[in-house]
Amino acid sequence: MSLAEAGPRLVEDYLAFLAACGRRASSNARAYAAIRGLHRFCVDERGAAVDPTEGLSGPRLPQPIPKALSEADVDLLLSAVAGDDAKARRDRVILELLYATGMRISELAALRLSDLDLDRQMALVFGKGSKERVVPFGRHARAALDAWLGPGGRPAMAPERWARRADEESLLISSRGRRMSRQTVWVVVRAAATKVHLEGRVTPHVLRHSCATHLLEHGADIRVVQELLGHAAITTTQVYTRVSSEFLRREYEAAHPRARGRFPAK
Repeated sequence: MSLAEAGPRLVEDYLAFLAACGRRASSNARAYAAIRGLHRFCVDERGAAVDPTEGLSGPRLPQPIPKALSEADVDLLLSAVAGDDAKARRDRVILELLYATGMRISELAALRLSDLDLDRQMALVFGKGSKERVVPFGRHARAALDAWLGPGGRPAMAPERWARRADEESLLISSRGRRMSRQTVWVVVRAAATKVHLEGRVTPHVLRHSCATHLLEHGADIRVVQELLGHAAITTTQVYTRVSSEFLRREYEAAHPRARGRFPAK
């Protein structure tokens, strides 16, 4: 059979064969991506009449459970930054805000001074698709922001003359007075994790997972967490309810009429 004669049934049979061989779903997904890429190339560049993969669904990968830190590990990480110099104040703000708000690293790096309302302890965040949302932060993050924005903090890093308006407006700046990128923010998180021996377990996204998980464990409504994280669909947020067996047990006992023996068995 030539490549031009391949149809959807052949592709489906091949994927079924791969699955029957006991291969990992991720390996089968890569194989499907290669097949799809080949046929799309034939259509786009070689004049093939049809793409047999069009309309087919590839192997479904299992949804991973987010890796959340324990509250003790979060406390350890947040205590990793020592000192009161400008750099330490800035790094402390990065860690506190990532955990307090569940922001994505790109959202934090993009924060401007005008996006903060310190009195109300709220921040205006620009998420995926340029969607705006307002997120609150607690007293620890507020204290870190006060220290960073006060004398000896951000003003000590500010240059005499700003190179770009975006640098001047940015909440987070480097020692050279430039707006921090998501990559440089990542470096700060990694350095703090290494200092307290949590390397390999901490990323900015892990702090986002931890924020969501701990909120749910302490009774936050899942719709509130959805809004806080900027998830378009509630199903994205629901994955966090799978993280903690203790959370599931508490929710079950609060909702099921026989969980605590409220109604004696007959």
